[in-house]
Amino acid sequence: MALLHTLLITAVTLGILVSVHEFGHFWVARRLGVRVLRFSIGFGPALLRWTDRSGTEYVLALIPLGGYVKMLEDDGQLESAEREVSFNARPPGQRVAIAAAGPAANFLLAIAVYWLVFLSGETGIVPVVGEVEPDSIAAQAGLEAGQYILAVDGQPTPTWQALNLRLMRRIGESGPMHFEVRYPDSSLRYESTAELEQWLVGVEEPDLVAALGLTLYRPPVEAVLEEVVAGSPAERAGLQPGDRILAVDGEVVQDWAQWVEEVRRRADQWMTLTVVRGGESLELDLRPERVATATGSHGQVGVLPRLPEWPPELIAQLRYGPATALVAALDRTGEVSWFTLTSISKMLQGLISSKNLSGPITIAKVATASARSGIESYLGFLALLSISLGVLNLLPIPVLDGGHILFGLVEWIRGRPVPERVQMLGYQLGLVTVVGIMMLAIYNDLARL
Repeated sequence: MALLHTLLITAVTLGILVSVHEFGHFWVARRLGVRVLRFSIGFGPALLRWTDRSGTEYVLALIPLGGYVKMLEDDGQLESAEREVSFNARPPGQRVAIAAAGPAANFLLAIAVYWLVFLSGETGIVPVVGEVEPDSIAAQAGLEAGQYILAVDGQPTPTWQALNLRLMRRIGESGPMHFEVRYPDSSLRYESTAELEQWLVGVEEPDLVAALGLTLYRPPVEAVLEEVVAGSPAERAGLQPGDRILAVDGEVVQDWAQWVEEVRRRADQWMTLTVVRGGESLELDLRPERVATATGSHGQVGVLPRLPEWPPELIAQLRYGPATALVAALDRTGEVSWFTLTSISKMLQGLISSKNLSGPITIAKVATASARSGIESYLGFLALLSISLGVLNLLPIPVLDGGHILFGLVEWIRGRPVPERVQMLGYQLGLVTVVGIMMLAIYNDLARL
C-alpha cells in the first residue's frame, strides 16, 4: 500500500507538471494557427484517447514521465493548404513563441501556486542562534547564542526556510557574507560580516546551517516515544508509544539527541534499555538495524519522538493580502528560478557536487513526504518542481525547448534556417547530454537508497 501510495502521488505530481507544460505549447500553437496532431500526457501504451473536431488526438499514456505535443510539419510533400498550418512553415518568431510557451506555463503555475500558499498565510519557525562553534564562520561574524537572525546578505530571513534559501545561494562562493541580527527583547539591529572561501565546494548533501558553525535553537526534546513503526526493531523489542528512555546500558539518556546518537553508532549491536512505562521501570533488549546511506551507514530502530510545543514568540505568522501575495509569489518564483540556474552553472564549474543531482526516485520520495506533511508543503514542492522543469527546458540544448528557441533565434537573426546537418548534429549531441544527465540522476537516486 505504501508503494502504491507513492506511485499514485508521483503520477499525479508529474501529470500536473507535464500537462501544464505541454498545454503551454498546445495553446500558443493553436492561437498561431498551427495544426496540432496529438497532445500526449505520458509515454508508452495509451490508457485513454479521444479526438476533437479539429482532428487533434488526446492521449493519456501509461508512463507519466513526460509528454509531448505533436504538430504538423512540412516534409516537402504537403499540399499548399496543409503547408500553411504546419509548424515549420511559421516564421521563426512564432516558432520561438511556441517553444517558449511550455516553460512559461510552468513559471505561471509556480506563481499561481505560491500565490495560493501566500494568500492562506505562511507559518514557520523564527531562526534563533542556539550554539556557535569556536573559529567558525558564525564565530567570525560575531554571532551569539540567543540572537535572532533577521537577514543574510540583505535578504530577510523570517523563517528557517527563508534562512536556508539565502544560504543555498552562497554554496561554492567566496567573499563576504553579511548578517543582520538582534538580541531578544531589543529592537536594535546589528550587522556583521564573515568571509567565505569556496564555501561547501563539492560537498554532498550539505547541512547549510551547520556549515556556518552554528545550531539553531530548538526546545529540548525529551526521549519519549510518540510512534513506533510496525515491524521495526523497536516494535520487536517491545517498545511502545509513550515509553520514556531513561538509560542505555546503564548510561543515563538526557534527551532525544543523545538517544539518536546512541542508536546511530550501535548498528547491529545489542543494547539494554531502561524504560519508564506507566510509572514503572522495565528493561528491554534492542538491536538497531544497519541502514546504508550514500556516505556510509548507521543504526536505526524505527521510532519517532514526542515533539514539544514551540514558544509563541518563535512562531512566525506571515499574512498577505491578494496584491502582496502576488508580489511575494513573483519574487519567490524569480528567486528560485535564479537559484536553479546558478546551481546548474556552479555544478558545471565543479563548485557543487554532481551527487546532489536528483532523479525520479528522489522526486517520488519527496513528493510523497510533502503530501503527507500537508497541502501547503505539497504545493510548495509542486511549485519548486515546476520552476525546475521550466528552467531546465530553457537550457540551450537541442531536443529541449531551449534548443528550439536557440535555432529559431539564430534563423531570425541570420534570415535563413540553421543548416539541417548542423541541427541534426546538435540534436544528437543534445540527446546524449540529456540521457547522460538522466542516467547520472538515477544513479544518484539508487546510491541514496
